[in-house]
Amino acid sequence: MQGETRYGFMNNTTLTFTERQKSWLTLAALWLLLMALAGLRPLSVPDEGRYGEIGRWMLISGDWLTPRLDGLPFFHKPPLLYWLEAISLTTFGVNELALRLVPALHAGLMLIALYLGVRTVSTEVMARRAAIMLGTSLSFLVGGQYVNHDMLVATWISIAIGCFAFSLMMPVPHAGLARLGFLACALGCLSKGLIGIALPGMVILVWLTWNGPFKKILSLPWLSGLALFFAVALPWFVMAQRTYPAFFNYMFVGQQFSRYTAASYNNLQPWWFYLMVLILLLFPWVFFAFAQIRNRCEMTLNRAWWRLCWVWILVILVFFSIPHSKLVGYILPVMPPLAFLAALGWQHSMAHRPWAGRWLAGICLVNITMALVIVLKVGGVTQSSRTEDIAAVLACAAAPTDTIYVTGAYPYDLPFYAQFSKPMVILDNWPWLRQQAGDGWQRELFEGANFDAVAAQVLQPLDILAQVAQTPGHWLVARNKTTPPGWALYHQGAGWSIYRAGLPAKSPEPAQHKGLRGCTHQGNS
Repeated sequence: MQGETRYGFMNNTTLTFTERQKSWLTLAALWLLLMALAGLRPLSVPDEGRYGEIGRWMLISGDWLTPRLDGLPFFHKPPLLYWLEAISLTTFGVNELALRLVPALHAGLMLIALYLGVRTVSTEVMARRAAIMLGTSLSFLVGGQYVNHDMLVATWISIAIGCFAFSLMMPVPHAGLARLGFLACALGCLSKGLIGIALPGMVILVWLTWNGPFKKILSLPWLSGLALFFAVALPWFVMAQRTYPAFFNYMFVGQQFSRYTAASYNNLQPWWFYLMVLILLLFPWVFFAFAQIRNRCEMTLNRAWWRLCWVWILVILVFFSIPHSKLVGYILPVMPPLAFLAALGWQHSMAHRPWAGRWLAGICLVNITMALVIVLKVGGVTQSSRTEDIAAVLACAAAPTDTIYVTGAYPYDLPFYAQFSKPMVILDNWPWLRQQAGDGWQRELFEGANFDAVAAQVLQPLDILAQVAQTPGHWLVARNKTTPPGWALYHQGAGWSIYRAGLPAKSPEPAQHKGLRGCTHQGNS
């Protein structure tokens, strides 16, 4: 019988919680904490501005096939994130929290999957402790609200590995769980590409090689599983290839294999980078997990599950340590097994101590405080690179038919906050950049222009800046300290300025002007 906790109240009634109910309340509290933190900061650039705007543009354009950045095809990643963002923005309005709901729901799903998996192979208390350790880590409280593809693919990779493992641990592999694994792989592929199926496959193959019997893999429902996988994952890729003949080569060769093998991309890091990241993302719980390297937990855990946890961690850690280019979010798929091992480590080294509960609560409070400080401070630290301040001004000053020109850099978050209904015109020396540009915003744009000649008209040469300077209805956005000839300064923000063509600075607007949808103080929706 499950343990119970009773709470007395002044009216002498008694509220009883079973251990399982306490666990679900804990999961809910951790997810609500994540959402509360998610509402405390502006969009981070470039990632959140880029990926959030692609989802918004998909919504307003009605084109659910082609992800677009400033109207240009953007095929760096598959579209699941953008589809879900568009649905969320439709439901909850165009705001940061609606965007962050997508990774946050996946983070919550990862937390639930961890809890259910640990509860199955261990105890209720162990499952709740593992969930608390993951749910109070920076990987959950910060990574779980960050708008990019990493939490989505990490969640589906984790669910796929868990489903296949539980299926294979049965005397006869469970077909239903295996099919769920294939479905999770499909959603992982739609989240971030081939790693959605490659990483679960590698983990399971290495685990079976070590743990055995390997021949069990032949008993999986391969025919129905692969049919389910292809039915979910394949249609978008096929339709994109039929519409854009260069798509397969660009996404799979250029964005998947080349980024993995080449040394010419951004974020070059040493091989030990992810060891430091693990300490940061799961601090301090990760040290209890490392203690389990020598303790195989024969008394509390089937050795096969202990082996799965370490294979899961090491295969993915090695896989992402090989490329020269490394990003923090890539390592998120190893967080569930690390949290489980950390819970086991706590059980062996701390749970028997008189003050263990208070120590656990204290560490959780410290971690939550760290996450809160990061969330509150990031806005001030990144203020000069963001355009939220000038977006509020421009949205009320510009008309929907006006043209916005940009020079010097790319304001990733500006279209989202101002809610532009037409792409910006980006001015630069594009012929030269096509030969010299590195792995930056210019390459994102001109490679997208290669797919759509009509949309490519948003990339214009710098010399048209003087031609349009005297034409009303044109605006220029540039970094501060820029002095474009013929343009009047309209507003200067923390890092970006707005210039206006054709009229003196801050001229009164016509009476019928209503601004863009991102204008809030004029009553626009």
